[in-house]
Parts: sequence; C-alpha cells; structure tokens
Amino acid sequence: LYFTGSHDTMTYCLDKSSAVSGNESKLVKFLNKCMPCIVRPIIMKWSTTQVLTVTEQLEAGIRYLDFRIAHKANDPSMNLYFVHMVYTSVTVQDILWEVLRWLETHPQEVVILACRNFDGLTRRLHSHLVACIKEIFQCKLCPRNVSMRSFFLLLFLRVIYYCEIQGVAWRKEEVLPAMQKQVGSWAVVAFWAVSVFLKRIFNESLSDFVSGKFFVAGINLTENLRYILVHPFGSLKKMTLQSLPCLKIWIKQQYPGPKKECVNIIAGDFIGNNDFVKDVIDLNTKI
Repeated sequence: LYFTGSHDTMTYCLDKSSAVSGNESKLVKFLNKCMPCIVRPIIMKWSTTQVLTVTEQLEAGIRYLDFRIAHKANDPSMNLYFVHMVYTSVTVQDILWEVLRWLETHPQEVVILACRNFDGLTRRLHSHLVACIKEIFQCKLCPRNVSMRSFFLLLFLRVIYYCEIQGVAWRKEEVLPAMQKQVGSWAVVAFWAVSVFLKRIFNESLSDFVSGKFFVAGINLTENLRYILVHPFGSLKKMTLQSLPCLKIWIKQQYPGPKKECVNIIAGDFIGNNDFVKDVIDLNTKI
C-alpha cells in the first residue's frame, strides 16, 4: 500500500526572526550575524519546502508527516519547535493537537508521524516529547505488538530516533514499532539525474530492507551552498517545480510491496503541485 508524505512538513511556518539552528555550519551563522538583511531572506527561500498547513496537507491526502524537532538554545522552557535551518513559530504540542483534531473528524484515516533530528534535545526533553505524544493521542497510538496485517485497521503513529552516520540513518532507539528509512534516498542533487540516482540508491541501500516494514522514499531535491551562490535569484520552490515532470515519471514507475525494489511511502516538497498526491495514490491500483 502506498502512502503520500510531505518532506519537512512544518517549513510553511518558519519564523523569520528566529535564531539559526545550532546544527548549522559556523559559516552560515557568521554570515547571518554579519549580514542578516541579506542572508536571512536567502535562508528562508532555501529552507521552505511546504506552503500548505499541516491540516491542509492532511486534507490534500498526505498521511506521512516528516517532523524535524528541536529545542532552542538557551531557552529555559520545555517548549519544543520544528526546525529547518531556522525554527518554526509554532510549538510541537500545538501541531500534535492539530493533528489529533483532524483525526477525530476522520476516524477511518491512518496518519504516520516520523519525528527526528532532535536538535538540542536532552534525555529529559526526549521524555517530555514522548509524554506529550502519549497524553495527546492516547488510545489512537498503534500498540507495540500490532502486526502489519492489523496495521491498516488502526491509527498509527510512530517516533524514530535517528543517528546519522556517513549519510545513512540508522535506527538508534525506538519508542513504537519499527519502520525502515534510508536518508540516502532523499539526497537528490540534480533533477535531471533523479531516476538514475534513486535506482542506484535503492540497489545499494535496500540490502537491509526487512519484509513487513515500510520503505520511505523522499523525492525532494537538495541544494548546496555553491548552487545557491550560482543562483542568487533562485529558490527551493523554483528548483522543485522545474524538476516535477521528471519526478512524476519516476513516481509512475514504482510498485508497492515488500520486495527489494518496492517502496511504500513517497514524500515530496510542495505537495500541492502537479498532482503529486494523486500520482502516488494511483499506484495502489497496481496491488
């Protein structure tokens, strides 16, 4: 079964006035400090991957939400935010409640929350996050011992802690049942090479694929500093929209299932464009 996902789900509400994430390079922090009026707009253009709110994404058909969670440096409170170079203006708790409200009005739907990054989170803050998830969703959480066959009868939410080692995400600690994800699948550097790149990545990284678990393919493009400097008037949105025809072809070639060459969740940027959700959902007719 195919699910549609949004990459960096919460970037539609990045805070223009927030500090740069503690995980960013010293160069980015230095430039932002010296030339904020120039650097900050550039950061916003290349950090924003979605324009629809989380509720609008769910209404559009997205069922896999990519949450990058962080705690602001020097913040004495327990407030957690989302992050992509800069922090969001809304807290994690606010969005979890928003997802719950949507689920309550759509009781037959399945939503997967993939929480990761955990920039600045201590063990105490991790425990606080897990407690919030349990308190908010309660009986809507998928039980630990659920089988994949029973999965589709339940509302499913999961949290994965990732340890990034040499560009590949390895599961470090689990709160709820396991799901496969390879970071390499989203590190696409040029839209014209998408299909070749993904084919190579799948052949190399799916050797650890375990039957009965999901594989997430993120088809978002990744820019580097050199690309940004060469395209001073560009943005992540422009780059993504240019690549959509190629990505659309790749999507239509995929098959769902447990085999090595299959994927089950496809996550993209700017999911409201070019029939992305429809194209992914239509893949279920191949089952």
